[in-house]
Amino acid sequence: MSHYFTTPEGEEKRREVRATIWGREHVLVTANGVFSGSRLDPATRIMLDELPPPEDGARLLDLGCGYGPIAVALAAECPTSTVDAVDVNERALALTAENARRAGADDRVRTLLPQQADPEVRYDEIWSNPPIRIGKAALHELLLTWLPRLAPQGRAVMVVGKNLGADSLQRWLGEQGWECTRLASHKGFRVLEVRRPVATGAAPTVQRPAGLQ
Repeated sequence: MSHYFTTPEGEEKRREVRATIWGREHVLVTANGVFSGSRLDPATRIMLDELPPPEDGARLLDLGCGYGPIAVALAAECPTSTVDAVDVNERALALTAENARRAGADDRVRTLLPQQADPEVRYDEIWSNPPIRIGKAALHELLLTWLPRLAPQGRAVMVVGKNLGADSLQRWLGEQGWECTRLASHKGFRVLEVRRPVATGAAPTVQRPAGLQ
């Protein structure tokens, strides 16, 4: 299991990453011990390039936020939206908070450990480059915990590498009763959209007491 799934120990070595997202240039501070700590991850880049930003005013979640490129981009493009940025890595959360301050969005980006998130909150959209390498069982538990927190008409979008099981994950989500559609495929990555069943709008699975692990 890669080290960025826990809060790292030792000296923090910071650097800056520049990324243009939805036509807006961002200068983000990152560090060792967090996911893709030296650049904007290629999978994240593909998802952000393939999808437009959400409608403003939505309640948004960045699940597995790392140093915050998705959360900060969402907040910058949706100035009346609130964004919960969730991760188990406290260094990543601190970097996300700093990047939100740099972007002038610290009043709308909340950094949270999984257990700090209110389980009663319902999100209009969940955005995620999920931690595939935690293993299939842990990933399934993660999704069964957070997908039921979608609002009735909400959606989750995520990017997963084909070689890391994107197609089998799409099939599994369908087997659990979720509507899962491939929105894009580029350079070996799939961008998936997950929604509740149209007929009921209800969550097809029971929320399970687990966080992002």
